[in-house]
Amino acid sequence: MRVDSAPRLPRQVQQSRAGRAPNGASRPTMGNSASRSDFEWVYTDQPHTQRRKEILAKYPAIKALMRPDPRLKWAVLALVLMQLLACWLVRRLAWRWLLFWAYAFGGCVNHSLTLAIHDISHNAAFGTGCAARNRWLAVFANLPVGVPYAASFKKYHVDHHRYLGGDGLDVDVPTRLEGWFFCTPARKLLWLVLQPFFYSLRPLCVHPKAVTRMEVLNTLVQLAADVAIFALWGLKPMVYLLASSLLGLGLHPISGHFVAEHYMFLKGHETYSYYGPLNWITFNVGYHVEHHDFPSIPGCSLPLTAALVPEECPGQRHLAIAVWASGLHLHVELPWTFRMALPVWASPGETWPCPTMTCVL
Repeated sequence: MRVDSAPRLPRQVQQSRAGRAPNGASRPTMGNSASRSDFEWVYTDQPHTQRRKEILAKYPAIKALMRPDPRLKWAVLALVLMQLLACWLVRRLAWRWLLFWAYAFGGCVNHSLTLAIHDISHNAAFGTGCAARNRWLAVFANLPVGVPYAASFKKYHVDHHRYLGGDGLDVDVPTRLEGWFFCTPARKLLWLVLQPFFYSLRPLCVHPKAVTRMEVLNTLVQLAADVAIFALWGLKPMVYLLASSLLGLGLHPISGHFVAEHYMFLKGHETYSYYGPLNWITFNVGYHVEHHDFPSIPGCSLPLTAALVPEECPGQRHLAIAVWASGLHLHVELPWTFRMALPVWASPGETWPCPTMTCVL
């Protein structure tokens, strides 16, 4: 499926400030429940298709970066073996320490594996000519997560790129029910905690698709691995793996990218990049503008992409909008709002303010 062939459909752009209704009228931030009017509706193609064409015309050398990452498979192997070793180590650990290490260590590893699966879904490990190898590597990377999702993720993620923000098509956009219910500080905190459930179940409600053969195989392999771990080492390793996934994808510093990537913090910009140190353990998913511009470039080469086209991402390139950065904190400050202190990484010789923005979920 070609990413640059999306039809023109109504799209929702998640707002970071006070919401803007479809008719363009401003909506106050405080004193109202968040809803679908907190999106800005546009009727144009997602912007990255045209940007890709323009950047390639100006910088044809970028095409040389569209090649597989030969180190990706070894990174996945190391992370999976790391979690298997952790399973062996926690089998006699006290429950409180098991949960602590599931959050502090396992959550980072499992979240990193989910982002490896994200990279693999773009055939970054073996290239487009070896699609089967990529799919099975994703299934292997899925093993420590505890639940099968790699095959389903690939099926839906292509729509996120093709129909970015498309109503009923891009399942990364929160549903009407989420916007209506999670409208108070406590409920928003709960939304962050339960993010893994919403992220995995939302596609079934918004845009259900037929089950594929690869999804069935993914499920069978995952169940076999879970049964084997339980038979070898008992219940605690399985609890550790599942807790690592739930905690690492929920209220966790790395999980900030779920919010940071596509909220409209700057008018007219739908995608944002983060250039901080957490990219080292997340396969450079923070380079999100660059990733949407060139999905076929693996994460390892995205920093090179950013260096080649520094002026092509004006506002969102320098303002590192992220709730998952060193020195950054996210807290529920006022009713119906999130308030974020945002650090900035500027290019040499440039200075940028460090704003505080209000995010209406």
